[in-house]
Amino acid sequence: MEIKELKAFAARHDNYEIRVISHAGSRFYQVELEDIEGQRHMLSRQGKPVLFRSLDDVYLELKRAGIHRAYLVQQVPHDEVIGRDAHYQDPLTSRMPLVF
Repeated sequence: MEIKELKAFAARHDNYEIRVISHAGSRFYQVELEDIEGQRHMLSRQGKPVLFRSLDDVYLELKRAGIHRAYLVQQVPHDEVIGRDAHYQDPLTSRMPLVF
C-alpha cells in the first residue's frame, strides 16, 4: 500500500489497525495496516516495502497520511532464537499503543 493509498483509505474508513513493526536486532521499522477483513498491507514505495530508521520518521509519515494512532509491535527475540515464527500479530502480547 502506497502512502497516497493509506491516506485515502484512512479518510474513507475508521475500522482498521496500524502497526509499526520493530524487528529484533534491527533499527528499522515497517508499517502495516490490517483492515476490517483481516487483510494485511505493508506500506510501500514503488512496490518495495518502506523501512524507517526511527519512530520520529514513522510519526511524520503517518501524520501526513492523517493517522493519529498506531501500535508499536516488537517481535519477541525468544521465538527467533528457538527457531519459531515470531508472533507479533497476537493481540496485546507484544504491542504498545502510540498516539501522536
